[in-house]
Order: sequence, then C-alpha cells, then structure tokens
Amino acid sequence: MNRSFWLLRGLKFIVFAALFIAAAGYLTMSLWNWLVPTLFQGPFISFWQTLGLLLLTRILFGGWGRGGRGAAWTRRRKLWKQKMESRMAGLTPEEQEKFRQKMQGVCGPAWMRRRAAEDAPTPS
Repeated sequence: MNRSFWLLRGLKFIVFAALFIAAAGYLTMSLWNWLVPTLFQGPFISFWQTLGLLLLTRILFGGWGRGGRGAAWTRRRKLWKQKMESRMAGLTPEEQEKFRQKMQGVCGPAWMRRRAAEDAPTPS
C-alpha cells in the first residue's frame, strides 16, 4: 500500500477521535452544569475537569479492553456449546443436517445466505 494512504488514514482517525472526545466532553459538561448545580447544589465544572471526570469514570468503571470479563465470556461460551451439543445429540442425522442448513441460511455471512437461497429448490 501507499505510505501516504496510511498516513492520511491515521490522521483521519486522530481527527475523528479528537472530535469524538471533544463532543463527549462538551455534552457531559453541559449536562453536568445544567443538572448538578440545580439538583444537588454542586459546582460548575470546566471542560478540562469534565475530561478528567470522564477519564476517572473510565478507569474506575469501564476498564481497558476486555479486562476480567474474558473469563466469564469463555465460560458462557463453553456452556452454550455443551447445551447445543446435547440438543444436537437428540436429533436424527437428517434433522441435524436440516438444522445446520437453516442456521447457515440465517446466521452465516451475507454471501453464504445469498448462495444458499439460490441453491434452495423452489416449491412448485
């Protein structure tokens, strides 16, 4: 790829990220300054204080990336897989194949759904 293409793409990302952060900060600041002083007799805050508050809430409540949730997701995925395998074990081979085809048509990528729809026989 062209190096200038990647530079332009990176610059676009930085600009949009800065705009998003600025918009989120301004919106949070506006809501805070509209609600908190009136409801709780709290202070008005500046834009930079708002960004600090957003960063603090991200650290305290949001984490960075998946964090500790990855293990729970893996456990749920394994349980779901075991449950589906036990259900499939109770079906005949013909029912299993019919189920697989139906799931491919519904859950597969769009290019597979189109192909499955074209290959399906039309009722006469």
